[in-house]
Amino acid sequence: MFDVDRVINGVKRKWIKTEVDLDNHVIVQQVDTQMESPSQFIEDYISNLTTIPVDSSKPLWELRILNLKTPEAEAVAILRIHHSIGDGMSLISSLFACCRKSSDPGALPTIPMQKQTDRPRNRHGVLWLLLSVWSVLRLILNTLVDISLFMATILFMKDTKTPLKGLSGVEHNPKRIVHQTLSLDDIKLVKNAMAVTVNDVILGVMQAGLSRYLNRKYGEVDKSKSNNLPGHFRLRATVLVNIRQAIGIQAIADMMKKKSKAKWGNKLGFICFPFTIALRLDPLDYIRQAKTIADRKKLSLLALCTYLINNCVVKLFGSKVSSCLAYRIFFNTTMSISNVVGPVEEISFFGHPIAFIAPTVYGHPQALTVHFQSYINKMSIVVTVDPNVIPDPHLLCNDFSESLKLFKDAIILNN
Repeated sequence: MFDVDRVINGVKRKWIKTEVDLDNHVIVQQVDTQMESPSQFIEDYISNLTTIPVDSSKPLWELRILNLKTPEAEAVAILRIHHSIGDGMSLISSLFACCRKSSDPGALPTIPMQKQTDRPRNRHGVLWLLLSVWSVLRLILNTLVDISLFMATILFMKDTKTPLKGLSGVEHNPKRIVHQTLSLDDIKLVKNAMAVTVNDVILGVMQAGLSRYLNRKYGEVDKSKSNNLPGHFRLRATVLVNIRQAIGIQAIADMMKKKSKAKWGNKLGFICFPFTIALRLDPLDYIRQAKTIADRKKLSLLALCTYLINNCVVKLFGSKVSSCLAYRIFFNTTMSISNVVGPVEEISFFGHPIAFIAPTVYGHPQALTVHFQSYINKMSIVVTVDPNVIPDPHLLCNDFSESLKLFKDAIILNN
């Protein structure tokens, strides 16, 4: 999950430049174009890929092309890259830098930049000083609490066993990867009405969808009750946070050049996000609660601290110890989540228009991973599961989709 150490299993290794033979990396899969269910075939094909290691005798990436029409696209391209090359942010940003606007083949995609919060210009002496001191104290306190909980997670604190929690060895099992498309306009409608962020709405969707799913699972034992959720249990998501400063797409396009502002590799920190699983009378309470937790997490330096701590561990003890610590973090939490901002207009990859983007990751010790990827006016939910633990990932996707619909209906009703 991190930059490759210089000594791995007693063997000294380092990155070297090499000639790339595209014939060894680009694979055009021969398929029956008249099959009954192309979508199911692609889902099975990708699941099988999760059991096949990336060939280490060549650069650790490959592009598989399936000229098979689905309800969403005329063909499917599967880009598989080893995580040692870079984190998800650098890899998908590099993909965008290889693309061009469909409306202007010479122009790079437009990626929304995170807006900086406007600070009040009129600072009123003592009051401003007190607020600043209070903010710093909260930052220090939140960071200390988060680091303590993070260390406890590494040492002993595990999430409650639920129908979403994988057992030991789950990282070696085949994974099932499915996706569903939501309306980004609907997400923004809820965001604007509640004066929150897109991330807050997404976390609310996650909290509501997981509550619906688990309530149904626990209800399989006793179907006489409407609320089947246990009284108390711990369910957390591991979130990998990009610690790079916001940069433009042009800097990403020049990422591999010397003195580039964009930093390649794995530049990530960890945070653990707790979900409260419950049935709410007002569905918008899921978003309100998610926003409260997210605002507190923003006022903490845990992500930066975990990144710096990991770097120190790698330098002092090597990548094997670092990997063991990362394993403990993932295994003792239930799931992983991420949200990546995509282009606001249609883009093309070497002249081929892109219909949707569905990034994910596998090989870590969790049975559930959820990625959100925006593209134009769409938001893709990509769910990666161990089917031995979660046999119905499409149903889980539907729960997320239905949760957003409930949010939208509640906003319209309140207005």
